[in-house]
Amino acid sequence: MPDRLTRADVERIAALAHLALTPEEVDLFTPQLADILEYAERLQGVDVSGADESWHPGGADCPRRPDSVRPSLARDQTLANAPDGVADRASETGGFFRVPRVLG
Repeated sequence: MPDRLTRADVERIAALAHLALTPEEVDLFTPQLADILEYAERLQGVDVSGADESWHPGGADCPRRPDSVRPSLARDQTLANAPDGVADRASETGGFFRVPRVLG
C-alpha cells in the first residue's frame, strides 16, 4: 500500500461504493481515510498471540434455548393483527400484507 492515500484513490473507492463525492468532500475525506487505514495497519502489528481467539464481551456460556420446531401463529391470528382491510385482501396477496418501507 502506498505511504499516503491520494485524491485519485479516494475517488476510485467512492466510485466502487457508488458514492458521488464533491471535490470538497474528496479533499475532506482523503486525509481522514488515510488516517483510518494507517491506524488499521498499526493494529495489524499488535501481538495477539496470547489472546484467546474466542473471547468476546458477552461470555461464551450464555444460556441458549433448544432449537426446536414450535407451532407458530395461525394465519387468522396473524391477519387479525394486520391493519384494517388487509385480512379482506389476504386471498389476493397470497396471505401476505405490505408494511411501510423502514430503511431508506
